[in-house]
Formats: sequence, C-alpha cells, structure tokens
Amino acid sequence: MEPTKFAQYFLSQPHGSKAKMAASLGVTRTWLSQVIYARKKPSAEMAVAIERLTSSAVTRADLRPDLYL
Repeated sequence: MEPTKFAQYFLSQPHGSKAKMAASLGVTRTWLSQVIYARKKPSAEMAVAIERLTSSAVTRADLRPDLYL
C-alpha cells in the first residue's frame, strides 16, 4: 500500500511535528496517526484545520474526497 499524502507530508517535517499538530488540533497523537495512515477519517471541520496547518500541502480533498471532490 502506498503512503498517503498526509504520511508523505511528515517525511519532510522535523521531529515532533506530529505531536505539535495533534496539540494544535486538540486530538491525541494516536488519533492523528490513524488519520495520517487512513485508518480513520477526520470530520469535515478537522480536514479544513489540517489543510490550514499544512499550508495546503495536504488538502481537505486529500483527506475527505467523499466530501470535497
């Protein structure tokens, strides 16, 4: 299985970036990891927040194509 765009995003980020993003989103690192590896889907609002935090490197459509394509 090919890594998600969200997983690829973190390959270029410094150590601790996942924990920092989880804190910014108000979620656990475990939940964020499940979203990163497509085991869970974020809510529409959370997808927008992730898009904002990644400066659109990961878009809401990447995370929720069922809602945004």
